[in-house]
Amino acid sequence: MKKVKITPIRRSEYQDLIARYENPIQHTCDVVLGKEFVSIDGQKPDGFCDEAWSCMEKFVTALAKGGGNFFDGWMKNEHSAMISCNDGFRPVSFYIETIE
Repeated sequence: MKKVKITPIRRSEYQDLIARYENPIQHTCDVVLGKEFVSIDGQKPDGFCDEAWSCMEKFVTALAKGGGNFFDGWMKNEHSAMISCNDGFRPVSFYIETIE
């Protein structure tokens, strides 16, 4: 299987939605932009967010098995994908790509 690099590249924060709908919380996402994670054999990297992983696992698995070209040419690099976590208040966008 191929290794897949996962890089968080953008974080958004919707203050209007937070103020209107979210209960106050102590801890929010601690993903560091630009930090690279590597999935080996399609497995979740150590220390990677469980919720973000649940959003991208099928794409990482497909890339690890040599797949790609999701949605008929969606990405310039057919062995990559741009996936966001499912946090509606503070979504993080991750670029995932085959590296081996």
